Amino acid sequence: MPNSNAKLRRSPRGGQEAGRRELVSRSLQSAEHCLEDQDYGTAYAHYLLVLNLAPELKTNVKETFQFTLFKWAEELDSLARIQDLFNCYEQALELYPNDEVICNSMGEHLFRMGFRDEAAGYFHKAVKLNPDFADAKENFYRVANWLVERWHFIMLNDAKRNLTYLKAIENAVRSGCKSVLDIGTGTGILSMFAKKAGASSVYACELSKTMYELACDVVAANNMEREIKLLHLKSLDIEIPKHIPERVSLVVTETVDAGLFGEGIVESLIHAWEHLLLQPKLQAKNQDGSTEDCGRVIPSSATIFGMAVECKEIRRHHRVETQEVAGVLLPNSVQFFSPTYAFAGSEETVEPYTTEKLSRIPGGYKPLTEPFQVMTVDFNNLQELKSLAGRKPWKLSQPVTEGGTLDAVVVWFVLQLDDEHALSTSPSEETCWEQAVYPVQGLSDFSVKAGDTVMMEVCCQDCYLKIQKISFSTSECGMDCSDGDDTLSLGNEAELCNALASLQTTSKQDGEGQVCVLESTEIALLNNAPYHRCFKAAMGKVLSSLNPSKDLQSMDVDGHGSGVNLQEDQNKSSVDVVPDPLYILDVSEGFSILPIIAGKLGPVKAYSSVEKEQHQAVLNIISEANHFPKETLEFWLSHLEDENVVLQRPKSDKLWSIIILDVIETSGLIQQEVMEKAAISRCLLHSGGKIFPQYVLVYGMLVESQSLLLESAVQGTEPTLGFNIAPFINQFKVPVRVYLDLSTLPCVPLSKPAELLRLDLMNPLLNSSSREVKVQICKSGQVTAIPFWYHLHLDEEHSLNTSDEFSHWKQAAVVLDEPIQVQIGDELVLEVQHHKSNISITVKQGRMPCVN
Repeated sequence: MPNSNAKLRRSPRGGQEAGRRELVSRSLQSAEHCLEDQDYGTAYAHYLLVLNLAPELKTNVKETFQFTLFKWAEELDSLARIQDLFNCYEQALELYPNDEVICNSMGEHLFRMGFRDEAAGYFHKAVKLNPDFADAKENFYRVANWLVERWHFIMLNDAKRNLTYLKAIENAVRSGCKSVLDIGTGTGILSMFAKKAGASSVYACELSKTMYELACDVVAANNMEREIKLLHLKSLDIEIPKHIPERVSLVVTETVDAGLFGEGIVESLIHAWEHLLLQPKLQAKNQDGSTEDCGRVIPSSATIFGMAVECKEIRRHHRVETQEVAGVLLPNSVQFFSPTYAFAGSEETVEPYTTEKLSRIPGGYKPLTEPFQVMTVDFNNLQELKSLAGRKPWKLSQPVTEGGTLDAVVVWFVLQLDDEHALSTSPSEETCWEQAVYPVQGLSDFSVKAGDTVMMEVCCQDCYLKIQKISFSTSECGMDCSDGDDTLSLGNEAELCNALASLQTTSKQDGEGQVCVLESTEIALLNNAPYHRCFKAAMGKVLSSLNPSKDLQSMDVDGHGSGVNLQEDQNKSSVDVVPDPLYILDVSEGFSILPIIAGKLGPVKAYSSVEKEQHQAVLNIISEANHFPKETLEFWLSHLEDENVVLQRPKSDKLWSIIILDVIETSGLIQQEVMEKAAISRCLLHSGGKIFPQYVLVYGMLVESQSLLLESAVQGTEPTLGFNIAPFINQFKVPVRVYLDLSTLPCVPLSKPAELLRLDLMNPLLNSSSREVKVQICKSGQVTAIPFWYHLHLDEEHSLNTSDEFSHWKQAAVVLDEPIQVQIGDELVLEVQHHKSNISITVKQGRMPCVN
């Protein structure tokens, strides 16, 4: 009987197993049919059923399942079914939790939708699962720069800054501050300082999810997870007793930027004084005079300083210095401004200043005035903090001590942590800080001489220090430029006229002018004369070869040709055959006048890919000023049905003569998908047509640079005063540093420049995704980095060097994980690889004697 019962029990299980196998088989067949019909959603559902019923098939169907998932995700994305998309990925990751390809794809979708913290987590996991997965590495490096900004490394390596904060916190705790709140904790270092100093209760808040999780790891690694309470909150959202039990006696923070107020320190401290801190010292004195139960802030106060300077590098990024670019007239009716100009009327104006490390700015700078005090602020005075935002703008004036060109007012500050300890961000100090730069724009003249007076207006609005309406008066005008009285002290009407004539206002007087706001790199590009001359010559050469019957030089309407302009040539004779125009497409990013330069070279149809209406209007004004027929310049995006497919024929029966691609980012990296764009472009060129640039040579050299090491990773526990932070934040280090100026980078060259790689956009057969390069050492030292830059060859005769002094491009550098000691005569073998927009350079072979 027992055996019989056993058979009866097994029989249903056998039937269930057969039914399961049958269902799995039919579902697999259905999935395959759906894929053939491109019904990816149904195919995905069938694969989900198969993998849940038959987990043993995971390995067999993995690649097909990935393909189906990615296709279905693309459809869901295009239909804006975002929640369904994420549900699909979550289901897929339950089935394949350690699949780096699915993790990376999930991260890409999250990043496109603006969820950078979450995207970073998936990219990071993908890299951990497969350190050689190039797509995931490139994605992680890009998002890491967003999530953990590079200044974290620089500041944590600043031992002087860390020690100064530690001593100030120790003083506060010794004086009776036993409960501490760290606002914007970052890695948690100031919180750990407070605990080490003896604080009984330490709380820390951090808004960034990535930095909050990083701080949790750091605090735990230093055995303080039970002593420091970390909050993933903005300080403005902290409530008592919900998040912390009672008011604290000390707030520590370093939520300051180069302009002091840009990180929101005023708003957060007003809230802290009103809701989170004990009363300040003056209001909290006990009957015996003690002040133990009072609140205070570190830093206690700050003094902001300014100085007017001449600086060619700032000038070329914020003022268009020419009225003619490669024969194209820039009319006076167009006024170019960078986004920092407060009155340019642009929604793009976010910060009223840019930042520079003046000690490393190319070409240096010249002070035109003595340093002067802009303002002070007491962070321990609630009423003063509350009055800042509502304070009316006030005027400052400063005498010019040395003549020159008024290019900017630069600003720094002294952060007084307490009565004994201070930090300065002055350009003359060895500091990790940059300075705030307020470029001078909109004057009719920028030349000042000793004895003139620089004037400006200061206010603190929208959480920013604003220095605006920068102007100057000449020493002959007899003006009273004091802060308290704006009236002119003049003797008669003639003196008044002279004074008004000498006063330089901050706006042009032409009311009909067209304002054009450009990014600072776009202004630098307009000022890059060799760039435009080079393109003009190379385009002229191609057009001449394609239309040899026409003398292109005679078509050049800049007047430097034979004297016959385009309109005259077109009106010569009715019997002349008008040639078909040659089509030119400029798909470089941002504002570009290359299509107008091309339009001056002959009968062409030039298409610009600029998107902003303001920029299109300005290009039309420039065209009219240069007497172009209206049909010469058109805006390509208005002709496209799908703006995502930019590269296509100009007309169904026409091909392009020249396609201009944006190959190099201003950061110093190669543009994403540039080789894919080149492959499409080659199919759109008629015989003899060219892509510009035709090929790119990547150059690099070996250097020793302590600065690059400090800016790329935290160097052990010494700079962080013994706290274990480096292994955690260094997870977010990236091997390539961008936006470098090689001309001022503190480094020692250990080799001569060497050609590392060739990227040929016209002839892909000449390309190689990787190659080995032997580099000879010409100076002994430690190789810490490999800076690289590019030569863009428009043709064999015309090329551009992205590292020259006129370049609007910056440079980049690969920073080695470990320095390599070398001697003169050694030879290093570099393996150079190009994957999408990422260049990786590794030292394949260490030191080896050079064989002659």
